[in-house]
Amino acid sequence: MRILFTFYVPSGGVETLNRLRCESLQKNGIECHVLYLMPGSGTDNSVSFPVFITNQDEEIRTVLNTHHYDAIIVTSDYLLLERLRRLGYGGILIYESQGLGTRSEARNVIIDSVPYLQAFCNAVLIPPTDHLLELFIEICPWLQRYVIPNIVDVQAFQHVPGEAPVDPVIAWVGRLEPNKNWSEYLKVAQQVRRFKPNLHLWMFHDPALATEGQREQFDKELLSLGLNDRLNVFTNIPNQMMPVYYSSIAASGGFLLSSSVTEGFGYAVAEAVCCSCPVLSTDSDGVRSFITHNITGKFYPLGNVEAAVNEGLELMNNIPLREAICYQGRQHMVTHFGFDQYAHSFREMMNSFSIF
Repeated sequence: MRILFTFYVPSGGVETLNRLRCESLQKNGIECHVLYLMPGSGTDNSVSFPVFITNQDEEIRTVLNTHHYDAIIVTSDYLLLERLRRLGYGGILIYESQGLGTRSEARNVIIDSVPYLQAFCNAVLIPPTDHLLELFIEICPWLQRYVIPNIVDVQAFQHVPGEAPVDPVIAWVGRLEPNKNWSEYLKVAQQVRRFKPNLHLWMFHDPALATEGQREQFDKELLSLGLNDRLNVFTNIPNQMMPVYYSSIAASGGFLLSSSVTEGFGYAVAEAVCCSCPVLSTDSDGVRSFITHNITGKFYPLGNVEAAVNEGLELMNNIPLREAICYQGRQHMVTHFGFDQYAHSFREMMNSFSIF
């Protein structure tokens, strides 16, 4: 069995997902390749499978004709479904819904994709995210649906002992765009700083993925909140280095704040939990699969800065609760998101198309 996964660019959560699931599936006898249409920062991550980067029809056609894929998983880019058929691919095409933004944005994308899904697609693959499942049932009731939890490398992502930062850290990971809601992170951090004067802010993001005008807005708000002297920005950190940072955040007595409006899954949050780094998050849907309030992490209501500050301070000050959350979060990830679970579910999906 030979599978091709496609996406726009090797960066962010989808690059992580592709890298991890290809490693998992190949260990279970499924050959995997990946096609990205544009280069990105994730190309720095070492992989053990072929990765093609091209947006040229003839080069894509050559990949298809050379490798004869049993199925292609097209992530997010529904226009590519038609393109692959036009280039001669006649096998199983599965549209994968990842990273479609807020519920309203996801609805618009799915509505726009309907003609392509009807004409060119065999099924849809989604993570266990309520709003995505509900939208596909409502808008595409004819389309076969497969729900498979995303994979997390629970072995690579675990606590790394080291020297703790002197001062507490509140960290944030994402893109400078409205759905990631970086503005709320800054507002929460400013208020927490009233109680923790030595607080530091760590932000991990890829400047190349910032949406138009967001960097300028960010600089302006950072200045107005008086946080310039508190902020460290980390750009394009290789994914395999992140356990060191998550462990340092945990050791500092701080936490990771996820302020997203909507998450299809939330890789940064999941990986932090794996590293026993406490997480405070909005209830952004996708993270429900691994955050239970006061058990494996903490939730706060989107837009409620005061509630976020209160929950964050409890996460920093209530040491027994903090330690319990860190331990229970790690155990939950190990139990539910390992490599073998994903490979088993993926093979079952392929078998349903008589691909063995």
